Amino acid sequence: IQRLKVKSLQKMFSRMCWRYVVLVKSAQTVQAFSRNLSSSTKSYSPNLRLRAVGLAAGGLGAALLCLGPWRTSSHFAATYMSEPISGYKQIAKSSDMRHKMEKLCMEVQYDLCQKVASLDGKKFNVDRWEREEGGGGISCVLQDGTVFEKAGVNISVVYGNLPPAAVKQMRSRGKDLPEGKELPFFAVGVSCVIHPVSPLVPTIHFNYRYFEVEVGKGRKQWWFGGGTDLTPTYLSQEDAVHFHGTLKKACDLHDKEYYPSFKKWCDKYFFINHRNESRGVGGIFFDDLDKPDQESVYRFVTSCARSVIPAYLPIVEKHYKKQYTQEQKQWQQLRRGRYVEFNLVYDRGTKFGLLTPGARIESILMSLPLSARWEYMQQPAPKSPEAEMVEVLRTPRDWV
Repeated sequence: IQRLKVKSLQKMFSRMCWRYVVLVKSAQTVQAFSRNLSSSTKSYSPNLRLRAVGLAAGGLGAALLCLGPWRTSSHFAATYMSEPISGYKQIAKSSDMRHKMEKLCMEVQYDLCQKVASLDGKKFNVDRWEREEGGGGISCVLQDGTVFEKAGVNISVVYGNLPPAAVKQMRSRGKDLPEGKELPFFAVGVSCVIHPVSPLVPTIHFNYRYFEVEVGKGRKQWWFGGGTDLTPTYLSQEDAVHFHGTLKKACDLHDKEYYPSFKKWCDKYFFINHRNESRGVGGIFFDDLDKPDQESVYRFVTSCARSVIPAYLPIVEKHYKKQYTQEQKQWQQLRRGRYVEFNLVYDRGTKFGLLTPGARIESILMSLPLSARWEYMQQPAPKSPEAEMVEVLRTPRDWV
């Protein structure tokens, strides 16, 4: 078996060398031909000289075709974490919004996973899965790292029929959908939650998605949703200003009203009613966005998704090496308990996932931390950093 492997590698290396030689020789030939052309063909007509150049360039093109097989799955594997659910060629060439959004999600997943793995020193576990009812996803999870306790970046591309319960949930927030029957749908999105080891580094969550529902008679409704938010254990005003400022810049590229509107929406959405406090210091959140037009909203979503790395990783790099106490770690566990409460009681994405036939529970609950803590009647000491954090959570601020 080892000898066969060696022979296979030798053949592959030989083919690569041969292609390289063909390419170089062809390029050198065209270059020499071009230099000599002006002196040796002055007596010929311009049309004849043009045909000669075309013939030489064609030879170079033929050599380049030899490189074609290289741009297969191994080429795209360098830019994606796994093979796209819709296939490499489909998302590379299609102008359909379904595939454009899938391509964006694949790129965002890859870029963030590479940055996080590089910082942590541990690789992501990549799990590509398929859904029997239609579609599938790619779940990338890093657990028990040196910097990150748990980091998950998931992509889902699912389609099929929405059950009446899911349709009812959408109708409850104002979607004009037929009641009491299953509806064909398509959904694609990227979602991420990163829980750091250090209590001095905040948790981040983001999700960007595109949705289509067929409502009958050839009509289709589409919309985008998503957002990015920060959940610190301890308040750093400088970090909050940086985070919100980065998101505001991404929003302002498209509409000056987006940031204040979506910041307010985020504060309202990520509020834990039974605790009378927010989950974190907010960010942006929007849903059912279908104006002014599909391409404009897509460009806005792209800007938001691309802003995650510059908004978050500088904060991580600033704090992750700092020393912390056991008391600070315990406070982090208590705050994570609040995180779990919101995700299981209020989060739309969790509810929709659990209502969808063929739901992949592991991916839906990826957002939960590895560990959390609940204490009976726990209250932080007055005027402590913990009390300051709770006060901010109960009274959201404008950071920029």
